[in-house]
Amino acid sequence: MRVPTTERRRRSFRIRGWIIAGVVLLLILLFSLRGLAGFYTDFLWFDSVGQGGTWRGLLTAKIVPALVFTVVFFVIMFANLLIADRIAPKYRSMGPEDELVERYQQFVAPYQGRIRVGIALFFALIAGVGVSSQWQEWVLFTHRVDFGVKDPQFNQDVGFYVFQLPFLRFVADWLFAGLVIVLLVTAVAHYLNGGIRFQSPFQRVTPQVKAHLSVILAVMALVKTAQYYLDRFNLNFSERGVVTGAGYTDVKAQLPALNLLIFISIVAAGLFIWNIWRRGWVLPIIAVGLWGFVSIVIGTIYPAGVQKFRVEPNEFQNEQTYIERNIAATRAAFGLNNVNAQPFDYQQNLDGATVSQNAASIENARLWDPAVTKATYQSLQGLQTFYKIDDVDIDRYRIGDQTRQVVLSAREISSGELPSQSWVNQHLVYTHGYGIVAAPTNASAGGNPDFLASGIPVAKDAPITLNAPGLYFGENQPGYALVDAKQREFDFSRPGRADATTRYRGKDGVKLDNPFRRAAFALRFGDINPLISGQVDGNTKVLYVRDIKDRVEKLAPFLDFDADPYPVVTGGKVVWVQDAYTTTSRYPYAQKVSGPGDSGLSQSFNYVRNSVKATIDAYDGTVRFYVIDNKDPLIRAYRKAFPDLFTDFDKMPDDLKTHLRYPEDLFRVQSDVYANYHVTESRRFYQGSAKWLLSPDPGSGQLTAAQLRAVSAEPGRRGATSTGDRMRPYYLNITLPGEQEPSFIILQPFVPVSAGNKQTRLVSFMVARSDPRNYGQMTAFEMPQGENVLGPVQIDNRIKSTAEISRQLTLLNQQGSTVIQGSLQLIPVGNSLLYIRPFYVQGAGASSYPQFRFVVVAYGDQDPILAPSVDQGLQILFGQAPPETAPGGAAPAPAPPAGGNVQDLLNQAATRYQQAQDALRQGNLAEYQRLINEVGDLINRAQQAAGGGGGGGSGGSTTTTSAPAQQTAAGP
Repeated sequence: MRVPTTERRRRSFRIRGWIIAGVVLLLILLFSLRGLAGFYTDFLWFDSVGQGGTWRGLLTAKIVPALVFTVVFFVIMFANLLIADRIAPKYRSMGPEDELVERYQQFVAPYQGRIRVGIALFFALIAGVGVSSQWQEWVLFTHRVDFGVKDPQFNQDVGFYVFQLPFLRFVADWLFAGLVIVLLVTAVAHYLNGGIRFQSPFQRVTPQVKAHLSVILAVMALVKTAQYYLDRFNLNFSERGVVTGAGYTDVKAQLPALNLLIFISIVAAGLFIWNIWRRGWVLPIIAVGLWGFVSIVIGTIYPAGVQKFRVEPNEFQNEQTYIERNIAATRAAFGLNNVNAQPFDYQQNLDGATVSQNAASIENARLWDPAVTKATYQSLQGLQTFYKIDDVDIDRYRIGDQTRQVVLSAREISSGELPSQSWVNQHLVYTHGYGIVAAPTNASAGGNPDFLASGIPVAKDAPITLNAPGLYFGENQPGYALVDAKQREFDFSRPGRADATTRYRGKDGVKLDNPFRRAAFALRFGDINPLISGQVDGNTKVLYVRDIKDRVEKLAPFLDFDADPYPVVTGGKVVWVQDAYTTTSRYPYAQKVSGPGDSGLSQSFNYVRNSVKATIDAYDGTVRFYVIDNKDPLIRAYRKAFPDLFTDFDKMPDDLKTHLRYPEDLFRVQSDVYANYHVTESRRFYQGSAKWLLSPDPGSGQLTAAQLRAVSAEPGRRGATSTGDRMRPYYLNITLPGEQEPSFIILQPFVPVSAGNKQTRLVSFMVARSDPRNYGQMTAFEMPQGENVLGPVQIDNRIKSTAEISRQLTLLNQQGSTVIQGSLQLIPVGNSLLYIRPFYVQGAGASSYPQFRFVVVAYGDQDPILAPSVDQGLQILFGQAPPETAPGGAAPAPAPPAGGNVQDLLNQAATRYQQAQDALRQGNLAEYQRLINEVGDLINRAQQAAGGGGGGGSGGSTTTTSAPAQQTAAGP
């Protein structure tokens, strides 16, 4: 019974309540100030980049589902508590447990309504606020589009599984869990109201309470029915069988079991309702017991028995249909249906004439490996301690009349290496990096890169024109910069003169034109200086979110991003290109994979598209998301949700399109999947013998003394070894078999599946093209069946077990010097394959850096050749090297022989080379050096006699660029 209270107690409680609420709100406000500042400055940032609509869209996507689910749960909980109060018995018999309840009723009776609201709100916030984490599923659910492809089991469009099923399953699970909480809280409320008594000698549960709880249980049973119904569709992602997708057991046992459970749950709901008019709880208990028994026996034990005793003894015959479904779905989901499988008619018949005909491919072999070049660039072109070369990327540029493959880096600011770590230096003076460093991949000048763009300030007549060298946005750029402050910014040093300074003139940045904004940013950065510094005035702007990956992730958190953005010089400025992916793990029957841990696709998924190319202006921070694949349903859905964010691909500048690359992270995933799914016949796929593996990595980087000792101990061995890692794909600008023009491609070799990776012969290599005319076209060149074509690991073993090469590597790796091996490159030439690997030497000392020393050219069963340049190695192997290409790519006309007959000169070079190897075996390094120099002279004379121009100039290509004579010796 409700006990009346005095007005004084009510007023006293009200005053205390307001005081407590005020103190709590004040504490929440104080602890939330930085979070509120971050929220406000996030809005300012989105607005400053012209994406205020995207900010509102993302905020709405997080708030609306949380608000909707919070309100729904509040209504359900409040309604049930209200019903519990309304049907509470007016009179209760006194029992041993009633005294405590009576006291509780006396205390809470005056505040019953408030307590009801408070309890409902408390549980609603717990159940509803967390739903904001499902914002991405909400966006896809509310902006669904069709894939135009139906799944083979339930004949539903794939869009149902990607856009609707995940959110529907979440709603069903959330609702069931919420009803469990409502049931428990309602039961407690009935107990406190006297409707339930455990120790009463009379009626323990009143009829009204029984009816109320029975209705809740019936609704829970119906929600469970919905869960079972949705679980049917989830069978398309089963991992029970040989492959992902509904297999024999799922279709023949699990699916009927779920259908039976749907029927039983509906019957159970009916029994709960019928129980309202019956005495006791016998029928509901029987229904729940039967339900649980069937769920365990039919839903778990029976499918396991079918799998064990029906499927596994005759697995292929039972699973064949479902394997075929998996193959078709996986190839479609990973974009492999358009891979052109092409036979490669391998012939070991390469000669000088064929080499000359394929000069365009061979001359682009890389002397400069990006992983090694980074240290060389940093040493030669860092120029100041506060500049850093963070990454080196491969690209191609039009230099004169030729397209040259280039290793390019941005020279970025490193705030941790400033001459003084004062706040002014960190945030006002040293605000940006400066310029780029670029060199052709196939040229060396004195063992160093032959730079096309270098130095500070930028040269006006450089082959790669850069008019805006300031780099305010880049990789690994944390923190913030204040521009247009009273203090001018450092631009570059001028020897003998004052440093050049500049002022930022870009569009990006938020003006600090009032104290409120300055205080907000001081809270965001945890730094009071933006608020109190006299250097900051009304014109000062703050640049933040300067790291390019953070920038694109903040604007489009629903996309996945490639781990390797790359800079492009276009229109006289530096623009970063960041590949973006749409992924899902909800494509029916497609096999799930996880990308490499160092990639931007390291999560689990079974569908991927490179639908977006994001660009970030390195000077003014402008971000564009160009949609490159309009057919991708996921990007179409996101574009409906955030229309202001995306731009049509045809609006990308044409010059920028010529620098786009097929992304490495995507190609690594596709190559790994294609290694299995190039097999489309179900029996061969099941047997697995026709599957491939990515080629084991033959290694790169520093050669350790232990590796060299192992090579020396077994100089003649030919066994296959590998590091255990898999070879990463690499970019080349080459002419592919059957084509007339060079293409910028990414290439990945394959080897056959074998126990313990014992088989390392080459079975195929796959390429993806990057040029605008054929972007995204993929071809897999397959070696002839039964042909033993040497793979990368086998070629690497040949290189290191060739006595002359092993001996020179050992000699170079002494007296503090370190030998560094570049990546092993496979280059198709006609119907044959060449392998090329550059080697570098780094001296002792902190100021040393890798310098190109020589290159090894390997072909077929012949012994690999160590030479100062690729062209000289080819001269020794085939007696003729590819001629230098004249402007426009045409080979120059032959000139009359000068200084002797061409063949005589080449024969003399081969003789001198053999004499040099004999001298090296005898330990006579001086004689070896003299003879190697003669080899270079003779080959240059032969090239001149043939009209090739010879020599190694600073602008020479790989095939004509030699290491300096003093760096070809075996000695230090």
